[in-house]
Formats: sequence, structure tokens, C-alpha cells
Amino acid sequence: MQKMVKGANVGLGTLSDDVGSVVMSLGWSSPSGEGDADVSVLLLDGNGKVRSDSDFCFYNNPAVGNGSVQLLGKSPTADGNEDRISFDLDAVPPEVEQIVVAASRYGGSSFGDLNDLCLKLADSSGDGLVQFSVEDAGAVSAFIFGELYRRTGEWKFRAVGQGYASGLGGLATDFGVDIDDDEEEAREEEARGGDPGEEPVARGQEGGGREPVVPAPRAPEPPAPVTAGEATPPEPKRRARPRTAKKKVTLPRATRKTLAENDSWRTARLFPLSTLRSDREREMRATSVLLSVMTQVPEFGRRLTAGFGAPAGRMETFTEVSLPHGDSPRRPDGVIRVERAGKLWTALVETKTNGNALKPDQVQAYMDIAARRGYEAVITLSNDVALEGSPLVDVRIDGRRKHKVALWHLSWAEVAHQAQMLIRHEGVVNAAHAWLLQELLHYLQHEQSGCHGFQNMGAAWVPVRKGIDDETLCQGDPRATEVIESWERLVRQVCLRLGGELGQKVLPVQRTRRGSDPHARRAELADRLCSQGRLEAELRIEGTPGNLAIAADLRTGKLRTSIEVAAAEQGYPLNRAKRLIRQLSSAPADLHIETLLEGDGVGPRGTLERLRPEPGDLLPKGGGEIVGFRLSLFKGMGNGRGSAETGFIRSVDEAVDRFHALVIAQLDVRGARRPGGGVEAAR
Repeated sequence: MQKMVKGANVGLGTLSDDVGSVVMSLGWSSPSGEGDADVSVLLLDGNGKVRSDSDFCFYNNPAVGNGSVQLLGKSPTADGNEDRISFDLDAVPPEVEQIVVAASRYGGSSFGDLNDLCLKLADSSGDGLVQFSVEDAGAVSAFIFGELYRRTGEWKFRAVGQGYASGLGGLATDFGVDIDDDEEEAREEEARGGDPGEEPVARGQEGGGREPVVPAPRAPEPPAPVTAGEATPPEPKRRARPRTAKKKVTLPRATRKTLAENDSWRTARLFPLSTLRSDREREMRATSVLLSVMTQVPEFGRRLTAGFGAPAGRMETFTEVSLPHGDSPRRPDGVIRVERAGKLWTALVETKTNGNALKPDQVQAYMDIAARRGYEAVITLSNDVALEGSPLVDVRIDGRRKHKVALWHLSWAEVAHQAQMLIRHEGVVNAAHAWLLQELLHYLQHEQSGCHGFQNMGAAWVPVRKGIDDETLCQGDPRATEVIESWERLVRQVCLRLGGELGQKVLPVQRTRRGSDPHARRAELADRLCSQGRLEAELRIEGTPGNLAIAADLRTGKLRTSIEVAAAEQGYPLNRAKRLIRQLSSAPADLHIETLLEGDGVGPRGTLERLRPEPGDLLPKGGGEIVGFRLSLFKGMGNGRGSAETGFIRSVDEAVDRFHALVIAQLDVRGARRPGGGVEAAR
């Protein structure tokens, strides 16, 4: 990987032969784990301006240039999270000469508050091409990381590193995007009694789709008749323009009353499950169902394959294809082919369901076949969740082969997450496509499908719990590291599931510096598990006043879910306590509340049931500045290593869902400070 300095440029063709499709990653970290930014991309013509507002790619418009540029969203890494962007450079419209990649912050935050700002670019096989580390971003709320540009028919990359104090709106305006004035509209909305940044959204059709966020210009209205004495006709309505304020989503209406005579009648399903009787049947059915929906719903198929280096083009999928391999042919579960401008991109698919593990010899055979036949990728699909630095299968890569084959992994939980995001929160263009995705989601979530995501904490779970209970587990025990990896997989799956249900970004918080070794980090956490007997994690949920913390105490068998919220900036201490109690009017009576004092001190505590009639009991008797409150719920954890009724995995899911629905969802985030940081404002 070539390291770049500010202002340097390089031709992509000199770094790799597979640069028709590339993936760019923007990453950063913060001491609190709460710092975040949003990525945007601008497609510019020869004059350095967008051809139209539709060339502005950001969170309200995640795919531009006929799908040649697509925001893939955030993904967790060993030392934080990063935003990923897919570029199908062969499909970028010929009028586009330059592609600018930027990011923006909000709520008064600046890039100078973040650490380890870094841009990485990888080719279609996943091999790194360039890395650009930003040293001094400064007090700016928008930042251009780099740009891709054409020179004599070749794509090149330039490390820019330029900040914009005027934010995303100012950056976009400089490149010719005509955006709405968010501040003016926010003031108008407040005058009408609404929330700043909220915009009416039309309800979708059957699948929960919504109107495009950047709508097409409306047809001009007929001019009003001009009466005597009028010099000019009234001004026409301005056309709709992109908004840099995030758009709120109105979920689809409740399902209409069923026409069934009684509850025993079952709705006819496109993908039936009643005939599934073996793991082989489950694998064949799940593969065929998924691949067929990917072909019929382009938005869904593109979303799943863009991160694997696939171009934006016509997709066809196949199952049970026979391919020669030595004395006996091999039959991968599926094949994905994408055609763009006469070129083919091909990936072999190996599927596992019902918790079955991938077989290294099978995956190795498919890697060898793909290399010999000039295919681009092998995609494994199972209930497991891949971790950085801990591959699910080890394969040999023959360095003598000129053709490189990329090995990618996809979890069934991620497939369900992407389907949920499209049909419930972002919308698809066609109502029939929305129905297909709904049928796919019903299939994946059915207990007989075998596509339930991570379901087993592993063979080390019971011995580690027993070792902690009788105090015989020693630091350095490899079984503790296995449990840490399983815990990390579970936390990432919880993020996918909760994010799909809420339509918000939900990511695990990693409080380590970028570039740290994932093996060393997990070994440190394993030693802490041995000494303290606890598994801990934090989830950052977009639009909430703090991180949702999960702590599983294996000694006591208790799960604790909690959040730290800041006290209101204004008012007397008693009023702050009363305001919090009012917000929690519907919260469980056994909710624990602790007062947080300046200097990491802890003040009075009690249950909500006791504090409701006496909020003043939260005030410290000996004085001290109240900076916030910690809200916690406790429940018993399951003993089993799986996701059965008494399993640990199910108990974690239920604890997170209950805490979010009964506590976090009631908290008011407007103008609230995080206990250790700045104001959390609406975007």
C-alpha cells in the first residue's frame, strides 16, 4: 500500500490491474468513542462543478452516477469504525472528470476533535492501494479528504486534505450544488411548532417505500390571472433542492385487518418453509431465494455486491452450477454474474445455514476454481459474523498466479439488515420490489429457514463460565480469547438487528487507537475477563443522548444495560432532577438512577419507584456539581451458549430491546450535552 502525503497524486493503473471498481474507506477515532462524521461525494464536470444537484452523493442521496458511486455505510473495524464508498470507475459517466470525497460534522463539532483521520483505497480484490493520513485537520466542520480524476483516459488519485469552516452546505455550494438554507427552514419549522430539521415525508406504498429525498423539479404551475394594476405575475414556486439536514422517515401505516376467518389460516407465501427437512434443503432454498431477489430488486442486489468490488450493471444469478475440478466436478451453491459494457464480473457463492460452519477444503477448492477460470471473487454466506484479524476459514493464496481472487464473507444477519433498511426506512422505487423484499425478510426471520445469524457462543463458553465461577480461569487461557471473539460477534449482530429495526446507524464503540493490533486488543480483553469476570460493550445509536452500555457479569449472572445522560445545561439542580423524572414517566419502576458529579464522582442513587415522589433525593447532600445521570436496568442472563429460551444470546437481545424501548426512547436529546463532550444537536 502506497502512503500519500498532502498534495501528492498517483495513477491507479500503476498500482493494480483491478481498478475498474475500487472501494474507499474514511476512518477516524475519538477519545470518548462518540465522535462521528458523515461522508459525501461530488461528481464534477470539466469546469469543476456538478452537472446537476443529483451529482451530490450524501446521506439523503446515497447512490449517484447511475449507481457508479454508492455510499456503503459504516462498518466496524478492530480499532473503530469507517465509512466505505464504492466506485465503479468504468461506469462513471464520461462527462464526469473529477470525483471529490469529503466528510462533514455537525452540532458545533470539528474534525480537529477527532484522531487518526485516514483515507484508504482498495482495488476490486480487496488489496490496499493507497493510504492518506491527515495530521492537522483543524477547527473545520467539513473536510475534503481526496479526489479521483481523469487524465488522458486514466484514473488518478490526489490526497487533498482541505478543510471547510462553512460546513457541508458551504462545501456543496462551492461545487455548484443548490441546497436549501437549513437554518432558515429550521427557524420556520420552530415557528410552526415542529422539530428543527424535520421535513414532511410521504408515506410509502405496500412495502414501506418513501418518496425520493431529492425529488425531481415540479412541473410549473399555470400563472395566476393578472388583474388590473398588477405589473408582474406572481413568482413561480422554486424547485426542490437537496437538503443537508437529515430527512426523517415516516414508517408505513399499520397492516389492514385480515380477511381470514380465524387465526388458523396462514397467509400464502412466495417462499414456503413447511417442506424444509434437512440442512441441505435449507441451504439450497436460502441460496435460491436470496439470489433471485437480488436479481429482481436492483437496489438490493447492488447494495450487497458493491462492497465486494462488483460493478453497477446487469446482474444474473445461478444455483447448483457444475464446474470442473480434478476428477470430480464441484457444485458451488450459487454464482453471481454482473455484466457492464461487455465485461463480466463473477463470484462463486458458498452457503451455510442453521449454524453449520464453513468447510476450509470447500472454500479452498472454490478459490482455486475461481483463479483458474478468471473469476473475481468467492463469497461465503453463513450465520457467523466475520471479525478483522480472525478469518472464518484459512485459505492459501498462490502468489504466482497473476489473477487475484478476493474472498469475502456475508452474514445472514447483514442480509436481513439491508432488506430492513430498504423496505422500512429508505424505500424502493417499485411496490412489487418492496413486496419481494418483505417476503425475503419473512423467510429469513422464520425459525425453519436456518438463516438466523450468530447463534452459538462456542465450545469455550461453558468452561470459561465455570472457570470464572470457581476462580480457576487463568490469564492467557486461549478459551477466554474465544469467548471475547464470540462476544464481539454477538455485539455486532445486535447492532445490525437494532439498526435495521430503528432505521438508524448502530455501531459498536471501540476505545482504541487506529492501527492497533486486533489480536493484542482481544488478548487484553480476555485477561480482563479472567480477572474481573465481565464482558462489556458500548453501542452508539444515532439520535440518542449517549452510548448504550452492556455489561454481562459472569460471576453474578446479571446483565446490566445503561446509558449516561447529561443534566440540562440551564436551571437549578432540583429542576434538572425533576425534568429527568418527568421524561421517564413510562419507564420501569425498577430503573436505577445514579447522579454523576464533576470529577468522575458518583452521588446519590435509587430506583425510579422511590425517586418519583422525591426527585430531590438525587441531589448530593454535601454539594458538588451535577454533570449527568446514569440510568440502568438489570436482568438475569441465560446460562446456555446458544439462542434458545434460556440461552445467553437471547437474554442479551431482550435486555437491549427492553432498555431501548422503555428508557432510551423516552429521553429528550434536544440541546442535551453528553457527559464528557459537546452539545448533541439535530443535524
